[in-house]
Amino acid sequence: MIHSTENNSADELKLSAAERLLMDDAGYADRQDRLETLKEQSKQINNPVELAAINLEMAGLHLDLDEKKQAAVKLNGLVEIFIQHAQFEDAARACQYRYLCEEEDSISAIGQAAWLSVTYPVDPNLTVSVLDQIIDETPDESDGAAVAAATAHYIVDLRCDPAEKKHLQLFTGSMLARVAKRHSKIEDDDQFQLWVRTMELDEPEKFLVRLRNVIDVLVQTDWLFDREILQKQLPDNPDHDIDNTGADL
Repeated sequence: MIHSTENNSADELKLSAAERLLMDDAGYADRQDRLETLKEQSKQINNPVELAAINLEMAGLHLDLDEKKQAAVKLNGLVEIFIQHAQFEDAARACQYRYLCEEEDSISAIGQAAWLSVTYPVDPNLTVSVLDQIIDETPDESDGAAVAAATAHYIVDLRCDPAEKKHLQLFTGSMLARVAKRHSKIEDDDQFQLWVRTMELDEPEKFLVRLRNVIDVLVQTDWLFDREILQKQLPDNPDHDIDNTGADL
């Protein structure tokens, strides 16, 4: 049974304005220092995957600094390199970063991040983060948000060890509760359970197909990689060696 949860942030540490400013300044300096270090390291690297990994980290740092244009430049060509070398988690993260850059291809990028992070057994934290961003991009009345939240909950159950599962399912349960409230004005658990059954969000074989449709709408024809070739290499293919903890899209 899927349970909804609500997060309570009342006990979070409260910082003064001066303390927050000091922490922000320290973080800014640390990120700038790291960028300079990575820039020097990149001059010594010829391996394309290692160089792509450095550029990915630099893009993330630029995003932390709200330097979206600089991040977008660092991301150019990275998805293709990571796909070519079967670095699917890095490819998914590169797509997510492209989304955060808010360029013309941002919506397509988050759709591709979702396909990669659900299809392949990547870090479930990344998958949940990407699916939460898809929820942000869907209208309140859209079923797509419900499908994304249900998939996040399912992926956590599929991939996480017991300790991590307990923590992450609190978050994915909160995602589901938030979507149910905005989608159908759901307020209590009885209503929530009925909503889950009615929407078929407890049946992965159904909601994963619907997620694929959501992804197709987001990406259209703007794929950065050949999805069909990758699908043929998935675990159902006996010659494929990826650990079968992904989900079929």
